[in-house]
Amino acid sequence: MRKDERDLLDVLRQELELLEKDWYRSSGPSGRGWRPNFVFEDSPTCINYACKENLRSCADCVLMQLVPPERRSEKFPCRHIPLDASGQTLDSLYWQCDQQEIEEAVGKWLQATIERLEEGRKAQLQQEEYPLPNGEVMAGTPLFQKLHPKCANPACPTAFRWLEGGKFFRFRPDDDSSPACHGVQHYWLCDHCSHVLTLVNDEERGVILKLLWPELPIATAAGKGP
Repeated sequence: MRKDERDLLDVLRQELELLEKDWYRSSGPSGRGWRPNFVFEDSPTCINYACKENLRSCADCVLMQLVPPERRSEKFPCRHIPLDASGQTLDSLYWQCDQQEIEEAVGKWLQATIERLEEGRKAQLQQEEYPLPNGEVMAGTPLFQKLHPKCANPACPTAFRWLEGGKFFRFRPDDDSSPACHGVQHYWLCDHCSHVLTLVNDEERGVILKLLWPELPIATAAGKGP
């Protein structure tokens, strides 16, 4: 079985959106009125959602990285993700709380976890993605060069989504042998990177990243400075 290649942050954002839209109470899986809907397991974020056969192993799920190692062999590992400092989990909530209390606890955990992951990525980007003032050059990544399109900044892990904002670029390479459709290559900078970087087509180096404000300190350009 192939591993789940989805981005963990995207999955958690989608789960929070479903929770805020009362998915588990107003929508949820059909034909399961004999039991309550389970968080993650009955969600479109589940790798086996709507599957009746050829089910994938939970070991392939991107959520497994949140499950303690000693709980990864459980039948439903996602029920054992710690939701707070006390070690409360979905498994314990199912025994003690009603649906509203469960969703409130999970919602708080999702918001806190998403914020933590976002801050971690911003810190990583601040360290890795802006070597330009030191004289180095970073080539932009074409939007459809890889199986999973992403931001043109090689150091940015943000996956491409039509409705996520950001900025598009189109360049026509001088090399006619380019495999791009009609000789045009498309690039996309995510919303975060597009506020700091732009793309230019250099005659010698091809499409490269440039700071929008090269005279500013890196931290300030990245939105971290004063």
